[in-house]
Amino acid sequence: MVNDDNFRGKIGRTFSESIPDWPDPPNTHDGASPNVLVILLDDTGFGNFGCYGSTIDTPNIDLLASGGLRYNNFHVTPLCSPTRASLLTGRNHHAVGMGALANAHNMGFPSRRALVSRHAGTLAEILREEGYSTYALGKWHLNPAEENSAAGPRHGWPLQRGFDRFYGFLPGATDQFYPELTYDNHSVYPPKTPEEGYHVTEDMVDHAIEFVNDQKSIHPNSPFFMYFAPGAMHEPHQAPKSYIEKYKGKFDEGWDVIRERYFNNQIELGIIPPNTSLAPRNPGVKAWSELSNDERTFMCRLQETWAGFLDHTDAEIGRLMTYLKSIDEFDNTIILLTADNGTSQGGGPTGVMYLGSGGGLGASNDGKTAVESRGRRLIQEDMTEMQNVLDDVGGPRSFTDIPWGWAQVGNTPLRWYKHDTHGGGIRVPLIIHHPDGIQPDGEIREQFHHVSDIAPTILEMLNVQPKARYEGYDQLPISGTSFAYSFDSNEIISRKPVQYFEMNGHRGLWHDGWKAVTRHQPNTSYDDDEWELYNLSEDFSETNNLALDEPEKLRELIEMWWVEAGRYGVLPLADASINAGGVSGHPGAFHENLHYRFANPMSHIPSSLAPQVGKGDWSLLADIQLIDRQTEGVVYSQGNVIDGFSLYVQDERLCFAHNAVGKSTIGSASLPQTEGRMTIGVTFAYNPTGRGGIATLVCDGDSIGAVTVPMNRNAQKNGVDIGKDVLSPITNLYQAPFAFTGLIYSVEVDITQRK
Repeated sequence: MVNDDNFRGKIGRTFSESIPDWPDPPNTHDGASPNVLVILLDDTGFGNFGCYGSTIDTPNIDLLASGGLRYNNFHVTPLCSPTRASLLTGRNHHAVGMGALANAHNMGFPSRRALVSRHAGTLAEILREEGYSTYALGKWHLNPAEENSAAGPRHGWPLQRGFDRFYGFLPGATDQFYPELTYDNHSVYPPKTPEEGYHVTEDMVDHAIEFVNDQKSIHPNSPFFMYFAPGAMHEPHQAPKSYIEKYKGKFDEGWDVIRERYFNNQIELGIIPPNTSLAPRNPGVKAWSELSNDERTFMCRLQETWAGFLDHTDAEIGRLMTYLKSIDEFDNTIILLTADNGTSQGGGPTGVMYLGSGGGLGASNDGKTAVESRGRRLIQEDMTEMQNVLDDVGGPRSFTDIPWGWAQVGNTPLRWYKHDTHGGGIRVPLIIHHPDGIQPDGEIREQFHHVSDIAPTILEMLNVQPKARYEGYDQLPISGTSFAYSFDSNEIISRKPVQYFEMNGHRGLWHDGWKAVTRHQPNTSYDDDEWELYNLSEDFSETNNLALDEPEKLRELIEMWWVEAGRYGVLPLADASINAGGVSGHPGAFHENLHYRFANPMSHIPSSLAPQVGKGDWSLLADIQLIDRQTEGVVYSQGNVIDGFSLYVQDERLCFAHNAVGKSTIGSASLPQTEGRMTIGVTFAYNPTGRGGIATLVCDGDSIGAVTVPMNRNAQKNGVDIGKDVLSPITNLYQAPFAFTGLIYSVEVDITQRK
């Protein structure tokens, strides 16, 4: 029996009596079909590019704009995972299971599976069947956090959703100097250190070029689809120092003056209508004149870092563009560049900087532990001390985020931020560039469109008709509206009929130039939410609330919102309170683990799956063997230089390095024996009246030393490694990775959850 239902030849007794049949060859396109490059930035609001009014240098992005089209009425969802799901599938995010962030986990409802439905084929799945090579680089953030490890399951990973190759990071953010990387279907470490010049955006471009070179060397005429999603501009804001120093003093006039400058630039560029009003400062944003000199200096440094990060990202986008030109593929590549949501409000009113010292002196006599603590969480409480560490902002040992005032500058001229369904959260730049297919250069388009419209637009440009089934799954209808019609003229009325918005209870709806919108406070009744109404055709920045003047129009749009919510599976409504602390309600979620057993060798354990030692008392016991008196190295490391801890052997001593918001605590004690098999570890007992406790070093069940830890946290950033410390080393008391030279049989972590 031949297992080939499609065989059309003839099988005789011999080859000469038979007629062969071959399947149709794949579409090689003969070099005629355009490539597709989608560039998706993170947390980058409407006003951040030079071609959208910013004073930050973005020459390469501006070059794409000057040779293509800019859209000023393009909208996304208020958060990253939902936008990415919508972009790649051409459907609304609730309809495909991504109602909120992927790391919010499966919440038990179809709209909140934290995983893109298999009934919603991605652009990669569609185009791969059309003969395209498909590549994803950078941020993924489209599967539940508990599925990010080598243990899987991988059914939501890029290679399982249509991409031939992947190089990037699975969670929503990563350290730019010490990223948690995944290469195709396995974890890898960065190829070099920050001291050797490493930055993850540069690494991504290197691999993007490598992927295309691999393809073109064998199949030179085949097109590619590349989804390029750098970590910029999500926190932590980190960039090569030269890019940060370039902006020193550039923002000293303060956010009020700079925002006014962006606004005037936007009017001059024609990217906003001349009758636009600049939205007032958001609640909680002080006038720049009300800040102290130290506050201004610190907050300017945060913005200088943000600007340097964007400038550096633009330079790497330029390097990718230069490469495409060098292989004569630039003009034949459809390039779309946009952002996943507006500039983030995560930095709060003052901005945030965590600075890791990695310091400490671990020397003691038997049973006694010497401790030195350095570093601190650097926010509003001590602006004077911050002046001494400004040079470290944006470097490998820092974690920063900008304050609300600068975030609103990035969203000029709009109100509110990422997370919100007002303009500042969902109205972002969109640039499309394709010299071989789009003739108008540098023009602006004003038609309303949404991120779900990108996929159908690309498919129309490629003349691809989606199939009814992909990978054996019947497909949901593509609900997005192609905006290819807008390429020809700005005078064509938008063909988008209606678009709802919802995120954590914040809601909105656009229809025929009108917008209804409301902000929802967690743990309050949705019936008490106050809806606002704006005529966006006359009020670009949503500053003239017409709710009282046009109650019938507002009622019409609210009713329409409920219709759309039912159509696309938005319900049940849920606000941020359902996911407090990142906890999922589904059985077997990783947060329920209180016992872990690790054995060497094993892959890196990603941050989302690191033991949550901040829950209560905990212990770590390692079954090891010291080969001789020179045996040394890291047995277990978790977290990073800001929040993390390391258990290691050095100079015949058992050592414990602990960091919490940059404050380092170091303890050590002599080992009773310096050769042979033994159980070593640390037990942590919380102080019931505070956030810290006592860490006790143990060997074969006996206490050999103790140290007071002033604060203990989950220490999940940068994950876990057994037998080494690779990513953002916990301490500078050893030379990373300081691999253990003995044997590690197992490491067990137990957590006693506090009531």
